[in-house]
Amino acid sequence: MVGRSLVRPLFGGLEHGSNRDPAEVLLRGNTSRLGSRIWDSPVGLFWHRVCVAWAAVGEHGDPLAPRHTRPLSVCHVWDDEYPWDVRVEKIARALAAAGHKVSIVARNQTGRARIERLPEASVHRLATWKWAPRWLNAASMFPAFFNPRWASAILTTARHTQADVIVCRDLPLAATAIYAGWRLGLPVMIDNAENYPAMLRSRWDVGRMHATDALVRNPRFARSVERWVLHRVDHMLVVVEEARQRLIALGLPEEKISIVSNTPPRERLQASRSRAQRDGREVHIVYLGLMEEQRGVRMLLEGAAELARRGMACRLTLFGGGRELDDFRRHARALRLSGSMAEFRGPVPNPQVHAALREADIGVIPHVPDESWNTTVPNKLFDYMAAGLAVVTSDARPCARIVRETGAGLVFRYPDARDLADAIQALADPARRAQCAERGQAAIRVTYNWEADSARLLDAIDRVVLGCRDGIVGREVAS
Repeated sequence: MVGRSLVRPLFGGLEHGSNRDPAEVLLRGNTSRLGSRIWDSPVGLFWHRVCVAWAAVGEHGDPLAPRHTRPLSVCHVWDDEYPWDVRVEKIARALAAAGHKVSIVARNQTGRARIERLPEASVHRLATWKWAPRWLNAASMFPAFFNPRWASAILTTARHTQADVIVCRDLPLAATAIYAGWRLGLPVMIDNAENYPAMLRSRWDVGRMHATDALVRNPRFARSVERWVLHRVDHMLVVVEEARQRLIALGLPEEKISIVSNTPPRERLQASRSRAQRDGREVHIVYLGLMEEQRGVRMLLEGAAELARRGMACRLTLFGGGRELDDFRRHARALRLSGSMAEFRGPVPNPQVHAALREADIGVIPHVPDESWNTTVPNKLFDYMAAGLAVVTSDARPCARIVRETGAGLVFRYPDARDLADAIQALADPARRAQCAERGQAAIRVTYNWEADSARLLDAIDRVVLGCRDGIVGREVAS
């Protein structure tokens, strides 16, 4: 084609992975002052646009026609052990199902194999130092952007797997991923599953940080890193509209943000059992998630104690581990919540949790409505809805909005334990619970499902990679 024959001889000297613009190479050359002046003029801007259009013709035919990418190689950075993380696995499976190759760069404090092949991805773990004690290995793998071990692991994996794009989960290693992308000429996407600076602030606010955290988990420093990242990232994934609005307010262009939420696949929808016919038995309440202060577990226990005082027949099961698990167990005993009135199951594999949800009636989300939980949404909201549970949530904005819009349950005022008890007691009516369950499942079937979110994920990946190839995507990199 004309575009191919014209453009390739002109740009033949441009190396793969270079972050120099082809049109700039042509006009500036290596020594031409005249070329540099033309590049910096309006004529240069016009010529840049012409060259990008011709290059698009050479590679894809009509630049305005739909384009199909070849299978991609995706370097996915995860700052913890893998397996397992539900969101990392879902993203990897979606990419693999679309024909892409996924390589997960992961932590390795347990000394597992450096490389492991899994159905959804190959896992490339940091090497353990056999000569070093366990504490030193753990410290050397701390996911900080200035840690050279992570920079080396990301660069090495991206090179060896011939990555087309780097996807990094959350903020701790985002700057490291951007550095690797700059070195290799690759676009970088950040999977911003939570408002990381606000999450750190939330932990400080509830008094659950240590002195050393002032250095390694400092919310002010995290905000500075986030601002640096937003000026340089090619694309951001967020989990909810409130998070998208936050990034727009911070100056990230709207077109650089895609919502890929924490939704389940439609196949998770459980056939609604005859919950409405189960009058006369105790109401089974469940909580899924980490046992942490900022997640409102203490207040949930106080709500359960209030229900016990009212004489309501109910039992509470809590699934999940965490730093404050033992503290919450002691608090339950102090509230005289014994046996099934507050049963802590600890960490339980996800398939077993989903099976247990089928026997429950109400799922609770008692999160503190601070900046952190006002800009993210937990998996458990959609897990409850898919399993046909009525939902009771605090007034953290995303959860409250979704529950009210869908009619999947009720919202209570945090930290009012009596208001929480009132909401649960209102759903003691089996017919009302069944109505909430039907509406929640309908919302999963139509709107809040992984099929829709994974389609947005794949579209974002394609646009970022094609944009990088066509010279459209660019980021500022400090010299």
